[in-house]
Parts: sequence; structure tokens; C-alpha cells
Amino acid sequence: MKTTLDIPNDLIREAMKLSKSNTKRQAVIMALQEFIRRKTIEEAIAMQGKLEFMADWEKLRHER
Repeated sequence: MKTTLDIPNDLIREAMKLSKSNTKRQAVIMALQEFIRRKTIEEAIAMQGKLEFMADWEKLRHER
């Protein structure tokens, strides 16, 4: 999807430098992927202790 963004030059240059990206597009894609990865991990950590697993989960899995 083509989108026009107004990103400050110094910010995109720093992102390109740190990510070793050759293009602005590549730097933005890498930044978005990292953001999604971190948020997914945060959500998983937030659920710690809130899920219960039955001791017989293996048996139930094979009954499907």
C-alpha cells in the first residue's frame, strides 16, 4: 500500500543508520516489524499467570 508520510529527516536517517537499511522504505518496515514484535511480547508477558492449563491437555489434544 502506498502511503505518504512526513517523517523528520534526522529521524529517518538515524533509523536507516541503526538498522543498516539502504532505503527509507526498508528502515520503516524494519521499525514497524520491531514495534509489532515488542508489543506482542508485552501482551504475552501481561497475560502471565492469567491462563490455566489442565494437566491432561495432551489427552484432550488427541481427542479432537
